[in-house]
Amino acid sequence: MIKKMTTMTLDSLKEKLKEWKGCELSKTANPVLGEGNPQAEIVFIGEAPGQKEDELGRPFVGAAGKFLDELLLSIGLKREDVYISNVVKYRPPGNRDPTPEEKEVCMPWLKMEIALIKPKIIVPLGRHALGHFFTKLSITNAHGKPQKLTDDITVFPIYHPAAALHNGGLRQTLLDDFKALKNFLDSRK
Repeated sequence: MIKKMTTMTLDSLKEKLKEWKGCELSKTANPVLGEGNPQAEIVFIGEAPGQKEDELGRPFVGAAGKFLDELLLSIGLKREDVYISNVVKYRPPGNRDPTPEEKEVCMPWLKMEIALIKPKIIVPLGRHALGHFFTKLSITNAHGKPQKLTDDITVFPIYHPAAALHNGGLRQTLLDDFKALKNFLDSRK
């Protein structure tokens, strides 16, 4: 699927994704690779691009992205401090949930992003992203609680910002989870 490159970078990965036609969604949507700090300690991962992301070719730039920016600022971070991506690299039609097949076929791209960045903390935003790291954890039970993935990587699940846009009652939960993430980051210093 993807040729090994001797000097793989996020930019070269983005160029390869533009050429890749291994996902059915690539026939109807634009590729959206992650963006942000290539040496970020923290990687935020959503499920798939939405309409605005598809149009602009950037992750989390719609309403959920604006809320994510607010959440980051609430703990003293900016987009430039972190790396933000999605499991699926193309927008599913009608903003439907990505299928298991779509998630599976796009997963190597996310794995390559993670391998290049080498984060210490991965923040899956919502159940679709969490399911790729822990299949037996539900976002309802795991949100706001660090989970050890490897000796070097901690997964810190949080609800997807879009969930609070659809259910206002989750807004405070997201704010609380980001405070817990900040406390976790501070405890590691």
